[in-house]
Amino acid sequence: MKLINEKGKLFGLINIVDLLVLVAAVAVVAGVGYKLFAPKIAEVASPQVGMTTVIRVRGATPFLVSEVERNSQVGKKLVSGNAYVDATIESMTIEDYVQQVTTADGRIVDALDSTKRDLVFTIKTTVPKDTPAPKIGTQEVRAGRTFILKTNDFETTGNIDSVDIADE
Repeated sequence: MKLINEKGKLFGLINIVDLLVLVAAVAVVAGVGYKLFAPKIAEVASPQVGMTTVIRVRGATPFLVSEVERNSQVGKKLVSGNAYVDATIESMTIEDYVQQVTTADGRIVDALDSTKRDLVFTIKTTVPKDTPAPKIGTQEVRAGRTFILKTNDFETTGNIDSVDIADE
């Protein structure tokens, strides 16, 4: 028995071009299925636990402070790319902005800035239990990292002050 017969069929059963088209179609269907269902399968396979993240926007300008006072972000879902993620801003506080300055005699002291403020956001979400790399959307969440805080009508960058992942 020949590998390819005189009609161009593999093992006398199927045309090689038809086989390649069939393999390509199966690969496309498998790829789409993976993109659609892999995140849902991962969530079912791994139990979810709560995570609370505190993000601080240091030295926010008066314009930004007045904008979040006018248009509260509390209760809004975060956005990653152009889609909502399962994370919500639970609270926001405005605190004094303290910076270190050098005095005339060379000492370094803490001083309050009269115009700038710190914006402190508390975000709640869920992550897989025992995850080595907790994420909100596509951003990894670890204390000390910068984080892009984005809702449907607000975006700024802050630093992550703390991350608390529940045990159960």
